[in-house]
Amino acid sequence: MSTVKIAFLGCGGYMRNHAQRILTIDDAKLVGLCDVTTEQVNQFIATYLKDVADKPAVFTDAAQMYAVAKPDAVFIATPHTLHFEHACQALDAGCHVYLEKPMVTNLDQAYALAEKVKAAGKILVVGYNSPCSPEFAFLKSVIASGELGKLEMVNGHITQDWRELTIGLWRQVPELSGGGMAYDSGAHLLNSLCWSVESDVDTVFAMVDNHDTPVDINSVFVIKFANGVMASIAVNGNCHSHAGPLTFMFERGRIDIDGWAGTWLKMFKDGKEIKYPPIRDDMGHLTPTHNFIDTIQGKAQPRTSPRNGIIQSQLMDAIYASAESGLPVKVPAKAV
Repeated sequence: MSTVKIAFLGCGGYMRNHAQRILTIDDAKLVGLCDVTTEQVNQFIATYLKDVADKPAVFTDAAQMYAVAKPDAVFIATPHTLHFEHACQALDAGCHVYLEKPMVTNLDQAYALAEKVKAAGKILVVGYNSPCSPEFAFLKSVIASGELGKLEMVNGHITQDWRELTIGLWRQVPELSGGGMAYDSGAHLLNSLCWSVESDVDTVFAMVDNHDTPVDINSVFVIKFANGVMASIAVNGNCHSHAGPLTFMFERGRIDIDGWAGTWLKMFKDGKEIKYPPIRDDMGHLTPTHNFIDTIQGKAQPRTSPRNGIIQSQLMDAIYASAESGLPVKVPAKAV
């Protein structure tokens, strides 16, 4: 197809990564940027797009941006609880949608959005980093092939000084964020877990500590997936050391991997470390930004889909329900 015309809904700091990548893609062009104030959008342009000759139009109303700029696709990075409304609006405007994680903030919305995407015949991807890494593609191939036997368990943790980093921001306002560290930075690890196991969630038992804030800062939970895989995860948002390892335990070995972004992997088989696992660059995709645009142009398959958002919503709803009740929560089965 011809050049993909792209819009941004939300011009926060992370969107600079998408903008800088788009500038390197010959058949993609930023045509519109939207945020709550023109000052916010103009500051984004001055900081990250100052050398662009044909600058994107500035908007503070998404509907107007879709009507005037007529983008083919939109990247949405708004407060979490607004994702469902904003994604539906973009689909109604005829756009393909890149939706930063989490896809939505409750399971009913996840099912409804998946149906809307199907009816619209558009592409919707969720902004997970790890599925585009060769390491996670390799991990998934090992799970599928049975090379290490059946996947039985996963263990992991993620740490960040999230509590301090988000003081005074919408991320600590439940009405906008939907939750705390587990929904935000913690989601990187949980996305990687759910994407790799690729099964509905069956049962969750969780405990959380808000550390005198309105949202969860620390949390621990155990998970049983419908396919029998069990997982134990610790999320710490009050730690001045950033890490996010996951260990996948199989009948005949294990794989240790960077659960945050898939930057490293170690493989063990039959009691020995495989020094050079056969990971190839072409197993991955350059970035999620490139994968989305290449998918629109028919050059690739999407690395994520609304199905991933549904599984994530199953997990998050169950985590908060269990933490509130103090009891394990079973996720109701639903055909999708």
